[in-house]
Amino acid sequence: MSLPRQLRDESDFDQLPDDIPISATIADIEEKKGFIVYYRFVIEVKTKGGSKYLIYRRYRQFLALHQSLEHKFSPETQTATYSCTLPSLPGKVFMGKKQEIAESRIPELNVYMKKLLSLPTYVLLEDVVRMFFYQSNSDSKQIPRTLRRLRPPTRRVKTVKTKPDLLSSPRAEAMFDFSGSGKLELSLRAGEVIFLLKRVNADWLEGTVRDRTGIFPKSFVKIIKPLPDSDSEGEGQEKGAAGSYSCLRCYLQQGPDVETRDVCVEEDLSTQPAYSELLTLMREVFKLEDIALNYRDPEGDLIRILDDVDIGLMLTEGRLHGMAVKRPVNQFPWELYITLASDLSVYNTEF
Repeated sequence: MSLPRQLRDESDFDQLPDDIPISATIADIEEKKGFIVYYRFVIEVKTKGGSKYLIYRRYRQFLALHQSLEHKFSPETQTATYSCTLPSLPGKVFMGKKQEIAESRIPELNVYMKKLLSLPTYVLLEDVVRMFFYQSNSDSKQIPRTLRRLRPPTRRVKTVKTKPDLLSSPRAEAMFDFSGSGKLELSLRAGEVIFLLKRVNADWLEGTVRDRTGIFPKSFVKIIKPLPDSDSEGEGQEKGAAGSYSCLRCYLQQGPDVETRDVCVEEDLSTQPAYSELLTLMREVFKLEDIALNYRDPEGDLIRILDDVDIGLMLTEGRLHGMAVKRPVNQFPWELYITLASDLSVYNTEF
């Protein structure tokens, strides 16, 4: 009997901690306007103890997890104490629309997570696995927008027995056509009045129209009369549903002229961006291709940024010395200085 099989057979699953993930399913994708526009996967995780929660992960986090597991458990790794056959992760895609790429990855990533969580228990106990499926404080504060693949339940109402009072009933008007994709969803035609029964979550309502009852996305309708507060859980949270924005101050220096821009991105202030992301963002902001990224050191000299290591140094300098500068609470403690790539006169160094 092989070692992985032997360990699986002899391991006592009941002795594992209750917070160990045993299943994970992608509920939806969400667009994020960070340093670049990207999509992240909204994942529902179920643990051995029976709890359920949502986490938000990018494809590159899947890739980092897989590479860590390959390094530790792949049979080709000579340093591995134990080895096992890891599931295949869908590869990188370099061409195509980002949303379509993210959508197409969902089935493969669901299979990947299912197979991963079926591996021997010593893999489930690995820190990188547990941290990947752990609900961070940031995850817990997120408000899911649609969760298309985890449709909320709806109550069954056969018919509306009495004609609703048009002046007093909570109701909405359909602004667009909506084709329900299942028995639970209510198909709408633009201009129809829907009588509201319940707020299901931040993005879905339950209502009735044409003697049919079901759920439908709130974004497709205009509220004429809202539901009572007791039935509108989460109503006041919508303003924060899109996430919080942070401000990045940038300076474009061309000769004696300096242009200042404040760029809003949907990222946490502690996030370390990739060099390629910042370069792409600055090209879009200033409409220039041949540029260089820089930051100022404590002496005030410009330091050119060439890779992710330099980004890390810039962030370190920002944390150490940025506290002395008074900034808005949502502004990054570091700043970018953009120059033309061919302009070496801005540096206090001989090349």
